[in-house]
Amino acid sequence: MSAGDIAGLIAAVAFVALVAFLAVPILKLGKLIDDTRGTVQGVTQETIPLLHEVTTTVTTTNGELERVSAITTNVQQVTTNVSALTALFAATLGSPVIKVAAFTYGVRQALSGREPSSGGRRRRRKG
Repeated sequence: MSAGDIAGLIAAVAFVALVAFLAVPILKLGKLIDDTRGTVQGVTQETIPLLHEVTTTVTTTNGELERVSAITTNVQQVTTNVSALTALFAATLGSPVIKVAAFTYGVRQALSGREPSSGGRRRRRKG
């Protein structure tokens, strides 16, 4: 064996040691990639049904919001109608009723011989 053969043998052994030394992190990295792939597949399998449920919930909620919108529109129409009816009643019957009430009050005061009192208090006549 010559000196060149020994140097080649030492270089080959060093190269094998270097490959063995670098193989350990590469194997660990491969295991990490496999675990990451499994995690991503698990998340995907759980996310797809969750997205279907969210879609169903949003669709149902939109339907309910449309119903609430219809109810709100109906309540607004009823409020408008009641307001118009109240205004009509006040214009038609309100003024005459107030006039009749004032007239009857005046007649009662005239028949009883009393003057209308201020502040809504009745005065007592002394004796």
